[in-house]
Amino acid sequence: MPLPFLTADRAFDTTDHVALPFDDHDQWRRPYRPGSWRVGAAALALLLASFVLLASVIVAFAGAFGGAGVTFGIAVLVIAAALRMLRMGAWVSRAGVRRVGFFSTVTVPWAKVTSLRTTQQPVRWLGLPRTVQGQALVLDRRGGEQLLLLTDHNADFLSRIEAFDRAADTVEAWNAEYGTAPVATR
Repeated sequence: MPLPFLTADRAFDTTDHVALPFDDHDQWRRPYRPGSWRVGAAALALLLASFVLLASVIVAFAGAFGGAGVTFGIAVLVIAAALRMLRMGAWVSRAGVRRVGFFSTVTVPWAKVTSLRTTQQPVRWLGLPRTVQGQALVLDRRGGEQLLLLTDHNADFLSRIEAFDRAADTVEAWNAEYGTAPVATR
């Protein structure tokens, strides 16, 4: 019994030449899948938030509405942190490249990129202060500023070297298509 609604086979059976939703180059997209460390940490944070929400309901039934409000606020902050953690990483579109951090976001138009290269350098392990030798995708902007887009030891690529190479190649391909900067070879 075929279940075409569960697969992408139906998208290729059409005769009209309408672009698929993932073919829109004006939308910001992550050129890789989030890593298991990032997804696992967000899942644990959401699990913690569910317990905090349950605690806020118990506190509200006990009659302490002020405490329930504070507990509910803590749960909302944990949920917002988990969602922001899932959003972190490098995003590309026709407009440029965007580096989303936990507290800040930096967007660089392709016209302001002077070079994009993969280098061997000390990188932070899972974003912690400890550094290890690894690979990083570095973007140089006009004015001499550097932006570290991806590392092979962050929460997306730890123990997934092939995925880091594919993601770096994809970002370099976007630069080759829409940017003016030469792509440095490894």
